Amino acid sequence: MERHDYAYPFRIDPVSHQAARTGYESHVEQMIRQVLLTSPGERADLPEFGCGLRRLLFAPNSDATAATTQIMVLQALNKWLAGQIQVKQVTVVPPSTAPDPAQLLIRIDYVLIETQTDKSMLLPVI
Repeated sequence: MERHDYAYPFRIDPVSHQAARTGYESHVEQMIRQVLLTSPGERADLPEFGCGLRRLLFAPNSDATAATTQIMVLQALNKWLAGQIQVKQVTVVPPSTAPDPAQLLIRIDYVLIETQTDKSMLLPVI
């Protein structure tokens, strides 16, 4: 039996009129996005939650910024999703190879702990 979880962002399914649900792999990807795109202090009930990647959007594009981004992502995912995923690698895509050079593009390779499945995602930060 396939596991299902609530979809993020939370919404009502127009057919069932219940909370929309999504598959486990999709739910974990949505949780990764939520952790990385939430700025610390944004959630009143959990002010330390998040990563704060958006504050790096206007930082100079350099090796130091890429290294800082990798560390921030790795620390946030290990702190908030340690029971869900094991991060294998975080890569900041160089602007010269990104579809939009004004975009911060991050590749995250991870293992879903529950299913031991290798997964990868690209996260654009705009």
